Amino acid sequence: MNELMRRLGLRVPVVQAPMAGGITTPELVAAVSEAGGLGSLGAAYLTPAQLVEAGAAVRALTARPFAVNLFVPAPLPRVTPEEVAAAQADLAPLHAELGLPPPALPGRVQEDFEAQFRAVLELRPAALSFAFGRLGAGRIAALRGAGIMSIGTATSHTEAQALARDGVDAVVLQGNAAGGHRGGWAHDDLSELAFLIRRVTLSGRVPVIAAGGIMDAADVRAALGAGASLVQCGTAFLRAREAGTPAAYRSALAAAGPGATVLTRAFSGRPARGLANRVTAQLASPLPYPLQNALTRELRAAAARAGRAEFLSLWAGEGSARGQEGTASQILRTLWPEA
Repeated sequence: MNELMRRLGLRVPVVQAPMAGGITTPELVAAVSEAGGLGSLGAAYLTPAQLVEAGAAVRALTARPFAVNLFVPAPLPRVTPEEVAAAQADLAPLHAELGLPPPALPGRVQEDFEAQFRAVLELRPAALSFAFGRLGAGRIAALRGAGIMSIGTATSHTEAQALARDGVDAVVLQGNAAGGHRGGWAHDDLSELAFLIRRVTLSGRVPVIAAGGIMDAADVRAALGAGASLVQCGTAFLRAREAGTPAAYRSALAAAGPGATVLTRAFSGRPARGLANRVTAQLASPLPYPLQNALTRELRAAAARAGRAEFLSLWAGEGSARGQEGTASQILRTLWPEA
């Protein structure tokens, strides 16, 4: 057991990735934590009240430690009316096919981060992980005062060093195979995970949680052998029984072969890795994040209801073809047989 495992109270060196948008149900988070890993609640799209409610639901299912994840906001990007019109024109035929009204930007495009952060302080999970930026010294100090560990997200050595200077307790380091959004903000070098781990851990300034393409026990051992303290797995848990993954998404994952993923900005305006489909192929003029994410929200919700995977953001890493079905605890044992 390493120091990071001891501080988090873990028996298993595996973090379940905090996949926002309903995948990380309280049942999934609690099941992973109960089995000895660190369950993570993807709360970036939750209101503060929903965040506290979901955290309470996790606590009703387990007394074990768990994490909450938020997205650090940047100033809203400036876009021209012509750019908005082009993005809407891209989406209009897909809306029509699903019987939806023409696409339009909602009045609110993201949650109130400061209110979400206050909700985390109220909830007091074991850790707050965050992506898309830096929290700043004041917020990190507030977390520390509440007994909450801080875990930043980096996609490069440059970003990891910046987070270490900020005083975070650990860094999630995303390799090029990682599914979902690229969690960095300054420099994404898309290097292989083992290279990134060795480069960051050579400095010895901050413990590393390795993420990207980790689907089985051999992958876990390789990441720990390269110097990581823990691994973080998202794609491996997408087909867990407790996950909130829609049926069409599960079917697409089950049918996916090697090389089925692409990096795309089509759904959210930020680079993210997922299974290729009609949206990733057809949308040519996405708005910057979070505007595109808000603009495509209605399409994604309708597609989930209709079982239309070709319109869903099917976030998945390059190891998706090796995914398995089962309970969260069964999947955790494939990652760490001693679980």
